[in-house]
Amino acid sequence: MLCPGRFQTGFALLRRIEPIVVMEQLGSTLFETALQMVVRDRCANATYPDVSRDDSQQKAITNFYMNYNLITKLTPIIPALLLARLSDRGWRRAPVVAPLTGYLLSRLFLLLVVLLRLPLEVMFGATAVYGLSGGFSAYWAGVMTLASLDSTPTDRSKVMMSSRYTEKLQVMMIVELLYGIAGLVGSLVSGHLFQLYTPNLAQGTILLIVSTVLHLLCLIQSIVLLQVKQVHKREPDESSHLLSRASSSSLAVEAPAAVNVVNVVLLFAAAILYDFAVGGAAEILTAFVLKAPLSWSATQVGYGNAAGFGIFLTSFLGVILFRRWASDATLILIGMMSFAVGIYWMSFATATWIFYLARSLTLFALIPMPTIRSLLSQQVPLSLYGTILTCLQVALIFAGLAYIPAFTKIYQGTLDWFPGFVFTLSSAFSVLAMIPISITGCRSAQRRQYERIQGD
Repeated sequence: MLCPGRFQTGFALLRRIEPIVVMEQLGSTLFETALQMVVRDRCANATYPDVSRDDSQQKAITNFYMNYNLITKLTPIIPALLLARLSDRGWRRAPVVAPLTGYLLSRLFLLLVVLLRLPLEVMFGATAVYGLSGGFSAYWAGVMTLASLDSTPTDRSKVMMSSRYTEKLQVMMIVELLYGIAGLVGSLVSGHLFQLYTPNLAQGTILLIVSTVLHLLCLIQSIVLLQVKQVHKREPDESSHLLSRASSSSLAVEAPAAVNVVNVVLLFAAAILYDFAVGGAAEILTAFVLKAPLSWSATQVGYGNAAGFGIFLTSFLGVILFRRWASDATLILIGMMSFAVGIYWMSFATATWIFYLARSLTLFALIPMPTIRSLLSQQVPLSLYGTILTCLQVALIFAGLAYIPAFTKIYQGTLDWFPGFVFTLSSAFSVLAMIPISITGCRSAQRRQYERIQGD
């Protein structure tokens, strides 16, 4: 009697979005490590006039990632909007299935680059295909929409008590935690898998085969097994992030009747500045760890990526710890300060232990952006939630189109005298982002005090 029940439970689990998120993230972390090491190997013999061999390799790596990431940022804009429209019209699987197809094809492209020794520039076409399929923006919005449909409106509005949070974890929070844990595990094993090879298979082939198989399984599951719960039209879909859901004040504040323009502008400014800081640093970190004196191997690259995914867990725990005593604005400031201090120390990372020390100081760095989204939702009427969050996402995309080439060229220009200068610059942008958040916090405090006086 137990076996049929367990089979039904297992089958029901396979029809949910969570297994897809785990497998996709495992496959993606394997792919990212493989791409990083393939790019390093292909750029090893790059030469630039009047530049040392090591600096030439760094320039070649950063030039590749600059073009690669610009294509990744630019191509998904229109497809993601179209997929979102399809989702709103009832095609809930579309924002998941289409990007997963792009993921699978891009992994196949890199596998062919390794097996057939194709030019590295083939990956520009691969990321264009990935972007035209909707990219991460469409995929994650689709995932969070499906996750929200698996919980009732009452469940989605519960406020977690820190002493019993394991009993009241909302579905979307579980999805985010699984995403971070899968990234952590995948990164830890990716370097070891990269080292596996045979006389007939080059390094990275086995790693890419595993990654491709995982994405193929994700695509099949999303088409064949994934179940979409039907809801009434008057029940709104929710697709906000884990940390915004964990923010207690956002759950308790009613939507205003009109747009608070000043606060919206301040929050947009803070989000753009912080995204500029975090995105710019992440853009360079990929090449920085491959440069002397760090000169990381594939295994060390995997461990370093795992440290990055560990911030998902520490940021979540930070919200659970601080939200009882801190407002949304204070939570954001804590996260920004954490990143500013950690990335500043990254400027002086001349040994692996210094890198991990700097990473450990950024343990709350993921708190600001989703909490800013939560605060934005409190500044506009309910009917404008989707519009304001979409506008923010578009603004962040255009910010990426600015910081990717800017940080790349600054890094290349400072390789000789201070390679970590871009991280100091990133820290400065993070501090600047704290100014509009502080103003927003003061304005919100004054408003609450005024409302309290009016109520009395």
